[in-house]
Amino acid sequence: MNNKTWVRLRPVVEGDLAMFRRFATEPGLAGSAWTGYQEPNGPARRFASDGYLGAEDGRLMVEADETAAGFVQWFAIGSGLAQYWGIGIVLLPEWRGRGVGWRAQTLLCDYLFASTPTQRIEARIQPENIAEQKALEKVGFLSEGILRSADFRDGAWRDVLVYGRIRGDR
Repeated sequence: MNNKTWVRLRPVVEGDLAMFRRFATEPGLAGSAWTGYQEPNGPARRFASDGYLGAEDGRLMVEADETAAGFVQWFAIGSGLAQYWGIGIVLLPEWRGRGVGWRAQTLLCDYLFASTPTQRIEARIQPENIAEQKALEKVGFLSEGILRSADFRDGAWRDVLVYGRIRGDR
């Protein structure tokens, strides 16, 4: 019997906006990614403008066992030939710790390397997020250093770990 969770990425559909509103308005639902309350109609406006598939950033839904489990996102860092992608992931609590995250991030990296000319993908995380450090390493990212006091969260400036993956790494 195979108990492996099936994971895939897909474009955002209108029915996913309720999950985005929850992440914007429910403290703690996004875990350490919570950055405070966000405007609850923002997700609907963004979806109407480009379906979350913009030239400078985007989101794809993470499906696990045919259920929306969260989303991955990417955003441009730098410009011109020096432009590369930053990525992130947010999963609903019931899907964390089940191997969904690293598989979704692998699929996202594969997608970005296959569909864009980028040479580099970067992820920035909190030092206390050991599970995400392990997930990124499983995806092929290397630890590149610490940005001191680069993130304001929970009322204080906090350090951020930088992980990078270059086209061809694995």
